[in-house]
Amino acid sequence: MKLLEPIVAWHQDISKIRRDIHAHPELAFEEFRTADVVAAKLEEWGIEIHRGLGGTGVVGIIRGNQPGDRAVGLRADMDALPMQEANTFEHASKNEGKMHACGHDGHTAMLLAAAQYLSQHRDFAGTVYVIFQPAEEGGGGAKRMIDDGLFTRFPMEAVFGMHNWPGMKPGQFGLTPGPIMASSNEFSIVIKGKGTHAGMPHLGIDPVMAAVQMAQSLQTIVTRNRNPLDAAVLSITQIHAGSADNVVPNHAELRGTVRTFTLDVLDLIERRMEEIARHTCAAMDCEVEFNFQRNYPPTINHPGEAEFCADVLRDIVGDANVNANVQPTMGAEDFAFMLQELPGCYVWIGNGTGEHRDSGHGLGPCMLHNGSYDFNDDLLPLGGTYWVQLALKRLAKP
Repeated sequence: MKLLEPIVAWHQDISKIRRDIHAHPELAFEEFRTADVVAAKLEEWGIEIHRGLGGTGVVGIIRGNQPGDRAVGLRADMDALPMQEANTFEHASKNEGKMHACGHDGHTAMLLAAAQYLSQHRDFAGTVYVIFQPAEEGGGGAKRMIDDGLFTRFPMEAVFGMHNWPGMKPGQFGLTPGPIMASSNEFSIVIKGKGTHAGMPHLGIDPVMAAVQMAQSLQTIVTRNRNPLDAAVLSITQIHAGSADNVVPNHAELRGTVRTFTLDVLDLIERRMEEIARHTCAAMDCEVEFNFQRNYPPTINHPGEAEFCADVLRDIVGDANVNANVQPTMGAEDFAFMLQELPGCYVWIGNGTGEHRDSGHGLGPCMLHNGSYDFNDDLLPLGGTYWVQLALKRLAKP
């Protein structure tokens, strides 16, 4: 493993920053303290900063001392999740009901390590933008930063992202050209019937039976309308209806999520869902309100950038530790918005299975969005090295 010695030497200091951020988690668009920590460190290292994009976002500008006008962007997310931490070790969350259960504290620290190195080793041509983004966890902070002028105020030729991945061994990386994470979408279907006594159902219009029929029919979209080779998930996760055993209610509601790797499949599913909802209710004499909300598009790596990132990683950790055709996941990531604007690639860095956790960790697994999770600080020099080598080699590439 070829790590940059200065970053290795800073390991303890960067770990302290990471653990401080972990102990003070902030939710989407509330990352004021975290942004202050990031901005203070960047300024301490002589890096020009800009604040306010996406509300609490921070952009650092690191210019090389060689002539050149090319630029590349490196992105880390900063927000935490609205959940209670089960860990009791020293750096556990001090903010009730908030937790860094997805490792964004580690992502921020890895990019800070790279920023410190680049600020002290500017013998390169061009500019590196370090992008600290708010509100990845459902807030669409990436899109907010773009809408606020991220890529117009700071023009760059490509942008790159990285996320820790529990279950993958430390020292290993995963990536793939094309889709690596799915689109994230929500739906609600409100069925309006006519309440009546359950012993006299003929006097009303039963929305519960319409909901049951609809729930079954919606699954035929995935099994009969979608090409079996195109991955998709349609999950009904909530059904709400009624309040008494002897009453046919006025309303029933279905809620859930749809995940796809392509927008064409998403278009198909949304269209068929609305058709089935409306025609099922028409057949059963009910009215319907159909709502479909598109949250994050699929995260689609650009093939050339994916190949380039894989080569950079092989130089650091060796070919055996780089899975350049990793199986995608149906999880979602708002870095997808950035990849819609610019070429780039999103990679996973192995976080292990939890052996790194300090005593006092919770009894649950070290998995993302779990109360017993903690980021693996052993990754900090490796992630920082990857960011530096990626930026320098990209700027030097013809």
